[in-house]
Amino acid sequence: MAWEFKDDRPIYTQLLEQIQRMIISGKYKPGDRLPTVRDLASEAAVNPNTVQRALTELERIGLVYSQRTSGRMITDDESKIAEIKEKMAEDLIKEFCSNMKELGYSKKEIIELLEKY
Repeated sequence: MAWEFKDDRPIYTQLLEQIQRMIISGKYKPGDRLPTVRDLASEAAVNPNTVQRALTELERIGLVYSQRTSGRMITDDESKIAEIKEKMAEDLIKEFCSNMKELGYSKKEIIELLEKY
């Protein structure tokens, strides 16, 4: 997997978002085991502490959980995954609409453009 990071935000938040996308898109399925912190850090070419911070936040929001001997697992709670998927979609739509309004598009014009594509 290709990890891409921008300079505008902390790496751990970008890691968190990218892992969230992998979960809600189905790349990581409910109940799957996540790669280890070291493996993720090596793959993403970042410090293991940065990965740890992102995974801790994913645990806090309930997308992953730790099993003492098995590492971190993706939640089996598909409603939680759907809830986060909907929230991420809502955030993207809000950002898109805001950007389009800054360009001078009306709500009707935005809808027409979306229907076109």
